This record gives sequence, C-alpha cells and structure tokens, in this order.
Amino acid sequence: MSLASQSRPWVGITIGLAAAVAFALSNTSASLAFHGGSNPLTLAATRFVLPTLVLVVWLRLQGVMLWLPKRDGWIAVALGAITAAYTWALLSAIGAIPLAIAILIFFLFPLIATIILGVCGWEKFGWQTIAAVVLAFFGLALALDPRAGNLDIEGMALAFGGALGLGTVIAVSSRVFRAGDSRPVTLYMAAVSAVMLVIICAVQGDFVFPVTGFGWIGFIGAAALYAFAMIAFYIAISMIGPTRSSLLCYVEPVIAAGLGVILLSEVLTFIQIVGIALVIVSLVCATLWRPHVE
Repeated sequence: MSLASQSRPWVGITIGLAAAVAFALSNTSASLAFHGGSNPLTLAATRFVLPTLVLVVWLRLQGVMLWLPKRDGWIAVALGAITAAYTWALLSAIGAIPLAIAILIFFLFPLIATIILGVCGWEKFGWQTIAAVVLAFFGLALALDPRAGNLDIEGMALAFGGALGLGTVIAVSSRVFRAGDSRPVTLYMAAVSAVMLVIICAVQGDFVFPVTGFGWIGFIGAAALYAFAMIAFYIAISMIGPTRSSLLCYVEPVIAAGLGVILLSEVLTFIQIVGIALVIVSLVCATLWRPHVE
C-alpha cells in the first residue's frame, strides 16, 4: 500500500472533524444572529446560498464541469430537496420540544445511515461499527442530559423525520460520489436547498434579518462556517465513507457543550462528563477498528 493510500483515510478523518467543529461554531454564531433580531428560518434559508456560490466559483476556476450526468443530477436534486425538508423539520421540532430532546432524536441519523447502507448492501461493516454508533448515541444522551416535559408526538416525529432525512442523504450521496469529486453533487444539493428554503421563507413572510452589528457578525459567521462545514463534510464522505463521516458528527454537540463552559460559564455535571467521554471513546474506536476505506 502506498503512502498516499495510507494517509488518505486520516486526511478524510481530519476533514470530517473540521466539518464537525465548523458546524458547532456555526450554531454558536447563529445564536448571535438570533439575539440580534434574526430567526432560525431566515438563517436556514440563506445559509445554503454561500456554499452554492463558493462551489460555482471553485469549480469554474479549476475547470471542473458543473453539470452532472442526467441520472446523478436528478438524484442530487432529490437529495437537495430532502436536505431542505429535514432542515425545516429540525427547526420545527426545536420549536415544539426541548432543544436537547430534539437534538438527541436528530442524532439518530448516523444509525439510520448505517442501517440504510447495510440493508442496501452498499457498505460492509462489522459489529464494532454498530457498537460504536450505539455507544456514541448513548454518550450523547448522557451529555445532553435531556429532561422530560413539553413533549408532543408531532415535535418528536419532526425530529425523527429530520434524522431520517439526513441519514438518507448521507447514505445515498455516497453512492453518487463513489470515489470521485463530491463538489458537483454538493453544489446541486446546496442550490436546490437554497431555492426551496427561500421560497418557504418568502411564502411564510418570515424573512427577518439582524438589526444589530453583533447580530450581523453572527449571521455572516454562521453562514460562512456552515458553507465550509457542508463542503468539507461531503468531501469527507467521498474519502472515508458515510458511516465514519456521520459518526464524526457526534463531535459537534460535544464541542457545543465545551463552548458553553468556556464562553457562558456553564457547569457540566458528572453524568454529562461521562457522556462526553463515551462519545470520544466511540469515535476513537471507530477510527481504529476501520483502518481501510470501503
């Protein structure tokens, strides 16, 4: 095995971790935008615009064809529609049930992606991978320390719909990427998501931009970080596969908890610390157990 092929998985893992960090920082920046007068739907409707523009410029500068083959193109369009739908579903769930519960249900998506890949025969994995996903989810449950109350079936169904949507996008997109360039597919997905969410936002008359300087800093920062995270995440999928890439996303809520301690002086309980440790252990084990990319 060449040095390049040996290093490729670790490059993919590094990119996947960078995407998770960017997702977490994007959500933290979003809170500034919301405090500055904006709202989640407006940010969701606009945050897909920047990755679309970045990918168009990037691909054109490198002379890469923007258009996909007809079959892959239609699949990418469908994935973009699903992306818009699960984004809306998650935002709606957060408005209906406690945030920790919504995130906990939404983070079933790595397990859902793994099940889809296994049932369809698209990826082979052992019991270690399933154990790592389950352990990470259990650790996340402890880290979030969700409390009962204010739960309703509709909100939980929306959160699960979000998880099902993202799990499906991760599993199916890996088949479109194959071992090739993920950027054209990501471009299709981002463009379709941007158009659909802007339309939803316009129909509902819910465009609300920040009214303060810090609000705009948060709004722009959230959009820029999300653009990087989205592009990096799908590059990671093309390099190390969908299961490990989605599993690395469990770093996101762990980082968010750490930022809460550092920036907001929040205090973690012993149970939350144990949960964070379990997430980290599961990620390390998943990496060591799967030294080769399928």
